[in-house]
Amino acid sequence: MPRFHPFRRSAATALAAAPAPAAGPIPAAEPAAEPARPSTPQPWTGHAKGSRAYGRVLTALGFAGVATFAQLYSTQAVLPILASDLRVTAAEAALTISLATVGLAATVLPWSFAADRIGRVRAMAWGISAATVLGLLVPLAPTFPILLGLRMLEGMALGGIPAIAIAYLNEEVNKAHAALASGSYVAGTTLGGLAGRIVAGPAGELWGWRAAALAVSVLATAAAVIFLLLVPKAQGFTAAEASGFRGALGTLAGHARNPRLLALYIQAFLLMGGFVAIYNYLGFRLSGEPFNLPATAISLIFLAYLSGTVSARWAAGLTVRFGRRNVLIAGTALMVGGLALTLTQLLPLILLGLLVFTGGFFAAHGIGAGWTGVIASSGRAQAASLYNLAYYLGSSILGWAGGLVFQTLGWTALALTVIGLACTTAVITAVVHPSSARAARGTVVPAS
Repeated sequence: MPRFHPFRRSAATALAAAPAPAAGPIPAAEPAAEPARPSTPQPWTGHAKGSRAYGRVLTALGFAGVATFAQLYSTQAVLPILASDLRVTAAEAALTISLATVGLAATVLPWSFAADRIGRVRAMAWGISAATVLGLLVPLAPTFPILLGLRMLEGMALGGIPAIAIAYLNEEVNKAHAALASGSYVAGTTLGGLAGRIVAGPAGELWGWRAAALAVSVLATAAAVIFLLLVPKAQGFTAAEASGFRGALGTLAGHARNPRLLALYIQAFLLMGGFVAIYNYLGFRLSGEPFNLPATAISLIFLAYLSGTVSARWAAGLTVRFGRRNVLIAGTALMVGGLALTLTQLLPLILLGLLVFTGGFFAAHGIGAGWTGVIASSGRAQAASLYNLAYYLGSSILGWAGGLVFQTLGWTALALTVIGLACTTAVITAVVHPSSARAARGTVVPAS
């Protein structure tokens, strides 16, 4: 007879009473929560219009424009005084402008490559600091050749500003506002050029051209200090690796083979050359018969730059509606109309014509300068530098050669020559940038 085991019975009873497992697969154990991953950084889109940083960018570059262009053209308002004091011809006196712009043209490309390595802000700071020191030495030049040498060195230092400023704008400002920002920068440069001439004219008449140069250099130094204090740190800049001489040539050749960029470079050469020639020699015309204006009165003609301050920003806004191509051609048409008025012997009409001519030039230049950064998908600093190279070569070569035309054939011949340059530019723009091309539009729409 089997023996009774109470524990076995209890275990059997418990098993029988246990509920049956539910039908279906057995759920898997939940995995442990993964640690949070860092979010992917958003690409830099630039400072938006209306932001504090956007305002600081434009304000700082505005003062950089004052420091640059006040110095670059500091002798233009006193060319007749300088020519008389140093006993040189009008064309020789104009070399103080041409050699400064030659120096600038020669260094815009090296400065652009340096900026790709060391940064836009640092390159501009180095250039503007060196230029202000050289500018303070200009009034001390004992002879005309030394004056020309200092002016060339000053221009070489200033080469670190114009092209880099446009590249800096395209990297730091939201693309939707790039055209307006470029127009604002160009407008600021007009104020710089105007300030230098307005300061130089009265100072030159009272104390001579050396005092005029010193006064402009002090003004430029103050503007340079303000620029250095205000300019924001770059956020859209990425240092480029050194590609060597062959790589640099490849970048430049690629831009030169782009017909749209090449058209802008030709425009810069022709329009700037004609513009500087008009301002270089109009003072000589007004100081002679039948006008006989004093140096202070002649310096006031540079108030016409205010029309460029307005037109550069106005033209930039019009690109959204009418396209860059159409606004650029309209600017050259204004130049032609303004120059036609200067062919008269009536001073009010001459001054009105100068106002229209200046406004048209800065409208066209503002569009062209900003357009290079839009067309160039890479090597933007070099694309802008080539524009500035052509721009200042035009200033140097055609600005000086205009004096030969003026001295030999008179004002009418010079004005008609510049009208021809403007018409040539308009034709090239119309052919290379057809109206159906959508890149002729502003930056807020796809561009052609």
